[in-house]
Amino acid sequence: MLNFHVITLFPELISTYVETSIIGRGIKAERLSVKTYNPRDFATDSYRKVDDTPYGGGAGMVLKPEPFFAAFESIERLPDSPVLLMSPQGERFAHNSAAKLAETEVDITILCGHYEGFDERIRTLATRELSMGDYVLTGGELAALIVIDAVGRLVPGVVGKHLSVQTESFADGLLEGPQYTKPPEFRGMSVPEVVRSGNHKLIAAWRRQEALRRTFERRPDLLEHAELDKIDKRFLETIKDSNESR
Repeated sequence: MLNFHVITLFPELISTYVETSIIGRGIKAERLSVKTYNPRDFATDSYRKVDDTPYGGGAGMVLKPEPFFAAFESIERLPDSPVLLMSPQGERFAHNSAAKLAETEVDITILCGHYEGFDERIRTLATRELSMGDYVLTGGELAALIVIDAVGRLVPGVVGKHLSVQTESFADGLLEGPQYTKPPEFRGMSVPEVVRSGNHKLIAAWRRQEALRRTFERRPDLLEHAELDKIDKRFLETIKDSNESR
């Protein structure tokens, strides 16, 4: 079982989401657990204060270290397990990061910020800082849910057909190619004959080529790190030549 421990001022934002859909099924199947810890419950004053004005002046309020450290120290977790701090200053979270966490970890602790930011001493709790992109959110809860969803669904037994998560975008360094279902024709748009042929070898080759084509057209930067064989490279050359001749 993979255990997520989320330190957050808004535990209801986490619990509402994880009780639904695939992550909720993973929890019911005892493949995942998601527990929340509210720093307000560890504040020592009657107002349950978790923030204060910044030293040196400035706008907004800064989260205090005492209640965050107390919340963190209350967690029953493996001592060497990762502690992820959600921050726009962190490394970009990607599929490879999610896959590695799903494969190697039993406990993952996530720190969610709010207001104007953390007291810098809270950062010492983290083993990694993760960013969802070059933008700022009002709180770390959305980012934490992205991590829980992206990592949790890769745990065996969470998604019904585990093969489906192995063939999605980014799983092999490429974007996923097009998918089709019934009916074979809809408003003049037809399902390609090859995917209706029943020839699984041809279908697999077609899907690989379409993944290469879509990645080349939409995210060519991914091709720099994708594992490509001679057939893949030859196909990409034909796409490049075709585009140049237009």
